[in-house]
Amino acid sequence: MEKFFKLGLRGTDKKTEIIAGLTTFMTMAYVLAVQPAAICGGEAYITDVNGVVITKSAIMITCALVSGLITLLMAFYTNFPFALSTGMGSNFILGALIQSQALSFGAAMVITLISGIVFVLLTVFGLRDLIVRVIPKNIKIAISASIGFFIAYLGFQNSGIGSFENGIALADPAVLLAIGGLLLIIVLNALHVKGAILISIIATTLIGIPLGVTTLNGVAAMPDFGDLGNVMFNLDFKGVFTASGLILVFVCFFGDFFSTLGTVLAVANRANMLDEHGNLPGIERPFLVDAIGTCIGALTGNTTITTFVESTSGVEAGGRTGLTALVAGIMFLLTVFLAPLFVAIPYAATGPALIYVGFLMLKGFTEIDFTDYDESIGPCVMMMFTAFTGNITNGLGAGIIVHVLVKLVRGKAKEIHPIMYLLCALMVLYFIVG
Repeated sequence: MEKFFKLGLRGTDKKTEIIAGLTTFMTMAYVLAVQPAAICGGEAYITDVNGVVITKSAIMITCALVSGLITLLMAFYTNFPFALSTGMGSNFILGALIQSQALSFGAAMVITLISGIVFVLLTVFGLRDLIVRVIPKNIKIAISASIGFFIAYLGFQNSGIGSFENGIALADPAVLLAIGGLLLIIVLNALHVKGAILISIIATTLIGIPLGVTTLNGVAAMPDFGDLGNVMFNLDFKGVFTASGLILVFVCFFGDFFSTLGTVLAVANRANMLDEHGNLPGIERPFLVDAIGTCIGALTGNTTITTFVESTSGVEAGGRTGLTALVAGIMFLLTVFLAPLFVAIPYAATGPALIYVGFLMLKGFTEIDFTDYDESIGPCVMMMFTAFTGNITNGLGAGIIVHVLVKLVRGKAKEIHPIMYLLCALMVLYFIVG
């Protein structure tokens, strides 16, 4: 294990990597509850437009299986501490269409599969890596800070500590518990205690039991495999190759492309893996795993599989190699049998972890040269749009558009790579059709 994952070379050890993997998993475990809800809404099951019954239990099982297997692929193929699961965004878009019977479940999977195939082709031919390299350094630097704002926003919103709509509800036990969890992380880190985030998640979850915040309905349970036939390999090509269907392919493709790009660079930045130009050597490998994951996910009944920004929590816990991803992947596979235990982890426990990691990721903000208006306005717009729209893709797209626009009006058109013009045009289209 030491030799395969090159632990010594990256300045880490098995204990640190295991703690990091557990931390990453526990900050991501919410996806096992959110993904079924995104597809089925508040019901235990739904019937799509073709009369196919889709159950929450089936979605949860396939989500856990695919998340685990693709994260293991990331561990062994890339040796990076990245974990993957169903991304937030396209799941809610497609889920709403399935619930309203505007789209069959099988058609949603075909749309996801097509976007995944496009990912694979772009990666195999090196176009994704090329796109990353032509994006200006300041934009790439700002990605980390932008995602820091984004995941802090998720932490505040999910835990109930605060949101744009509501203030702090101190009368709510869950909010008080979340604030306590955040303070615990801060204190433990101030005392240089290793695994502070993981300790806080476990402690907050346990304290939440007598407070009624953590609802534990057992520890282990045999999964119900009876409903998987309606979910796995359910492909419906009818209505996909229409204007509205292709627009959905476009939205899913660019949402995942820029989300993955931003996440990979941001997590790698926190792990000190980027070179002097802000690029990640070997980035084509995690891109390929991400693309393959989306294809396999679609075949097994899952919306777009993407690298999760919560991987940063494991990096902050010391994770630097694929061993972190290996542990997270194994934990996802175990949830097929231990679902009651892991799904019980409340937002009050994971929210504070996201807030703290968001704070740590703001370090990139100081690396932007604010004396150069042309180079700083795009990154600033990116951070603001990410924070206030709660969407990574919106932020990156807005930043690219403003950067190109400013260069054009300044008479510096030749400084912009042709691919940046293409990205700008595609992001304008993304905002129009999205």
